[in-house]
Amino acid sequence: MSLIARNSFRLKALPQCLSSLTSLRQQATCATTATPSFPCVDAHAARESKILASSFYRYSQTGTRASSSDSGPEPPYARPNPQSYNTYHHQYPLELTYGSILPSFDIAYETWGSLSPSRDNVILLHTGLSASSHAASTELNPTEGWWEKFIGPGRALDTNQFFVICTNVLGGCYGSTGPSSLDPEGQRYATRFPILSIFDMVQAQFKLLDHLGVQKLYASVGSSMGGMQSLAAGWLFPDRVGKIVSISGTARSSPGSIAMRHAQRSVLMADPNWNNGFYYDDLPPHTGMKLARQIATITYRSGPEWDQRFGRKLRELKDGQSPSPSRSPTLCPDFLIETYLDHQGEQFCLKYDANSLLYISKAMDLFDLTLPALQELSMSPTTQVPSSQSTSSSRQSPIQATAASKSHPPPLHYAPHFPELAAGLGPLKSIPMLVLGVQSDILFPVEQQRELVDALRMAGNTQVSYFELGGVWGHDTFLLDVLNVGGAVRGFLS
Repeated sequence: MSLIARNSFRLKALPQCLSSLTSLRQQATCATTATPSFPCVDAHAARESKILASSFYRYSQTGTRASSSDSGPEPPYARPNPQSYNTYHHQYPLELTYGSILPSFDIAYETWGSLSPSRDNVILLHTGLSASSHAASTELNPTEGWWEKFIGPGRALDTNQFFVICTNVLGGCYGSTGPSSLDPEGQRYATRFPILSIFDMVQAQFKLLDHLGVQKLYASVGSSMGGMQSLAAGWLFPDRVGKIVSISGTARSSPGSIAMRHAQRSVLMADPNWNNGFYYDDLPPHTGMKLARQIATITYRSGPEWDQRFGRKLRELKDGQSPSPSRSPTLCPDFLIETYLDHQGEQFCLKYDANSLLYISKAMDLFDLTLPALQELSMSPTTQVPSSQSTSSSRQSPIQATAASKSHPPPLHYAPHFPELAAGLGPLKSIPMLVLGVQSDILFPVEQQRELVDALRMAGNTQVSYFELGGVWGHDTFLLDVLNVGGAVRGFLS
């Protein structure tokens, strides 16, 4: 083909090329100007619209639920069926740690086993942050409890031997008095509810024990925040607690744990629906609760477990397409781990009262058994410990005081607060104690349980048993490892 012929061919094809180029540009323009789609955001908006359209969350001024034909979920601040648990009403004022007075209060509780004639076989089981009194199934409530496999004949808390009591903590929303409860004027406390401490929760529990005629516990048992309560029970009432079990707990909230809980409270309080805590007759702050729960869920497990359970697997698409690494990524959840966190947040956001989450998590942050912190609050146990006893231990060399420990190597350098913690733990020196730690726990790292054990031994407690558990379950090990956690507890209590 000659040069003239070739140029003539190119000129004839030019309009077609220009047309194709124009079409491509139009497609690109459409792609860049089209409104982006976010199914996860749309789903959340639809959920909020459904909640807003229903009346299940609206209450009358008397505190009862407004009538509704809506079959939506039970609101987070509605009490469980009162027929499924017992309620103790304390009609007298309770002086709280930070100077306030609670005029009266209710404590919801459930029991398992039989109380001995001498009432000396009682185990008080303390809950974590958001658990109810329903630790195991009962005739009144046959649904599985949060510690179902640990309570019963021949189990860790052997109901053939022990009478087990579990309460919903003061400040909670599952039958015990908390921010969602009515004040003496018939209005919901909301954020007018007083700031609580772990000690206040335990004081309320012991008012219940007084009511039941229980003078001394066989044991005080708790995990997570329950481990804090268990220590506080022995510290406040050293003559009324026979043994202590603290699982994945601590004697002093660490800055890392405080930071994690602060992040949860921050996203919750940033939800406009929180309305400074006065949301009970309006839309609840479910968005903030969902995000807070997602943050919490990350702290309850461990990275290695996420790898084992989810890896980098992609979620299945709704149109039935198989997950494929080649599919276009989105800003909504693509990975299975993302959908898991999303599900956990959705499941929790309408089942628990937001204000209870704020108050109880703050109580966890404030927990500190070092001597200066206790003195600042003017705290003292019911049985005074001689001052010489509480101070002499703090003069000992930490290495000498804990040299007998073979359960874990002593640290090269103890934290500056360590002698003060040992001094603060003086009231616990005569109580046999079991401490369990989990090596994969990032919320209550195992260093905190090691520190607790060393400080107890430095304080003069020669009856401390300590075990560290492996595995990948993280903080939730106390809920899942029936063999090791249950075996250690059963052996210690027998």
